[in-house]
This record gives sequence, C-alpha cells and structure tokens, in this order.
Amino acid sequence: MRPYLLSAVLLGFSNVFMTFAWYAHLKNLAHRPWFVAAFASWGIAFFEYMIQVPANRIGHSVMTVGQLKILQEIVTLTVFVPFSLFYLREKMNLDYLWAGVCLLGAVFFLFRRKLLGM
Repeated sequence: MRPYLLSAVLLGFSNVFMTFAWYAHLKNLAHRPWFVAAFASWGIAFFEYMIQVPANRIGHSVMTVGQLKILQEIVTLTVFVPFSLFYLREKMNLDYLWAGVCLLGAVFFLFRRKLLGM
C-alpha cells in the first residue's frame, strides 16, 4: 500500500504547484503581459515537475500508466475544486459533481481487478 499512498501524496503536492502555475496568474498577473505570466508559470512548474516525476516513478512500480493517469486526474480535481472556489472565487455548480462521478467510474474500471481481486 505504501507506493500507492506515497504516489498519491506526492501527486497532491505537485498538483498544488501545477494548479498555481496554470491558473494563479489569472488573478495575480492579469494586468501584466502574457509572457510575464508565462515565465512565472514556468518557474512554478519547475517545482511541480520535481515532485511529479518521482511520484509517477513510484506509482508506476505498482500501477499501470492508465491507473496512474486516472489517479492523477482524481488528485487534480481534488486540488482544483477548492482552489477555484476559494482562491479564484469561482461559483460551484453541478458540473463539478458530474465530473467527479465520471472520474469515480474511471477509477472503478481501471482499478477493478485489484478492487475485486480478479
């Protein structure tokens, strides 16, 4: 269980950096030229990759690439929804719920062999 948990935790941390790199400039650098935002985002993304690469290597030791990608998407949504609500002050709607339900379906299908002991 350790590689699963370690991979998920590291992906969580990397997603915090990724989410800030991708979206924080919309709030903080909206008045600056786009290339300033791009360079700032690249600087933040460096730290995201320094965590994400080991997370994927650890995860790949016990998961397929498809399982790893679905885990990444679950972690991304888990980080992105609070970020968009509390940092960017976006309004929540049912689309977030439906997206989450679809991702849970994806988790089931890609992990069902392990979940059901197949």
